[in-house]
Amino acid sequence: MPALLRPALAAFGVACLVSATSLASSGSAFAQAKQAAPAQQAEPAQAPPLKQIALTDKQIEGVLAAQKDMDVITEKLPENTAPDQKVIDQLDGVAKTHGFASYDDYSNVVDNISLVLGGFDPAAKKYVGAEAVIKAQIAQVEADKKMPAKDKKEVLDELNDALKTPAPAVENKGNIDLVGKYFDKLVAALGDDQN
Repeated sequence: MPALLRPALAAFGVACLVSATSLASSGSAFAQAKQAAPAQQAEPAQAPPLKQIALTDKQIEGVLAAQKDMDVITEKLPENTAPDQKVIDQLDGVAKTHGFASYDDYSNVVDNISLVLGGFDPAAKKYVGAEAVIKAQIAQVEADKKMPAKDKKEVLDELNDALKTPAPAVENKGNIDLVGKYFDKLVAALGDDQN
């Protein structure tokens, strides 16, 4: 996905990396890890810091409503290229249609949602923090007897790197309950961005 189109924080990608319910398919876990890793490592110095906000039901519902329209636009974009002004205008238009001031406003809301999702245990659907989620994923990968050794090493290296560069702490604790309320819908809508 182009650098300008930052659909979610790397923390969410890491959190979605290996869920307790999908680890049975080691190929799937490895494929997800390979997708999550570039998001983590691609632009740690270039990406602007996350502006944390207190989320509202209206914002989350706007993200859920806009996601399919956003995907239609972003799926057509070539990897690792900045979108042209026409695409930016389309993204702004979709964002405005769904109650956001601009695509940047929409992206900030998605990033705040993703920050919180990165700390949810996907099996229990409870917030435990991103570090605990990553440590649980490491244990799951280490216990996986079906994953080839080379793949396992790569996934473990990526997860251990994620532990070294933790996501910022959630400043607005009310966001945790709000994201939890919409957890299944958000994972369904935003999870595809990470695969």
